[in-house]
Amino acid sequence: MRLAEFSRKTNETDISISLNLDGNGKADISTGFGFIDHLLNNFALHGLFDLHLRAQGDYHIDPHHTVEDVAIVLGSAFDRALGDRRGIVRMADFFTPMDESLAHVVVDLSGRPYAVIQVEWKTPAIAQIPTSLLTHFLESFAFTARCNLHARLVAGRDDHHQAEALFKALGRALEKATRLDPRRADLIPSTKGVLG
Repeated sequence: MRLAEFSRKTNETDISISLNLDGNGKADISTGFGFIDHLLNNFALHGLFDLHLRAQGDYHIDPHHTVEDVAIVLGSAFDRALGDRRGIVRMADFFTPMDESLAHVVVDLSGRPYAVIQVEWKTPAIAQIPTSLLTHFLESFAFTARCNLHARLVAGRDDHHQAEALFKALGRALEKATRLDPRRADLIPSTKGVLG
């Protein structure tokens, strides 16, 4: 079982998470922001990750610290659950349509963090979440998960649809990339012999 469970508490947020990479998409998520919960529920369901996440933050200021720290904790959980990444597929991509929107996400669980997010948001916010913060969420996740993440919107008009397509595609791409490949067995998927 590839599991991670930990908590992170700062002066701005208090977050606890448990993650099972080999789950079946069971999610129990409460961040204080319904739209973020919605996106992460989709992410877990489509990635087949069992995800339990509780977050409390300085909501009286704005959503930034909480949403950013949720991304940091989620990425850290993936990094921990993957261990030395031995035997994983490592690289994968997925296209996801959501009505008029089409998202494409490519991941490489290389141990080297990098993010390229190509999204043109149409509005400044969805619910109370600034759309720019969704881009930042993906960047923060990539850096703490220590993965190379490319996410782009191929088409779209509605920001809710665009965001949902992105998170579904991220879940699907990560589900493929985190799979254990029996042909790789106990091998590190790198010519260097290590990832990172």
